[in-house]
Amino acid sequence: MIRSELVQMLASDNPDLSAREIERIVDTFFEEITGQLVSNGRVELRGFGAFSTRAREARTGRNPRTGEAVDVEAKRVPYFKPGKEMRLRLNV
Repeated sequence: MIRSELVQMLASDNPDLSAREIERIVDTFFEEITGQLVSNGRVELRGFGAFSTRAREARTGRNPRTGEAVDVEAKRVPYFKPGKEMRLRLNV
């Protein structure tokens, strides 16, 4: 499912809201999650899962085109841990 499909599905489930209002809600939801992750926060949605970041250490990688060694800087990457209810529903 892509973002526009999510908006369409929510619009069909909530006919009292316009598609534009739903788009704003979805945008705000994603912006808030991203903002928390940028500030090293954690977003926990009970039953669904938790969004956080993980640190990746600097390493030496390879350029896939040339095979040449390349230094990859340390960075933070997004991480999602599914909640118990989600895991149970996926494995029914």
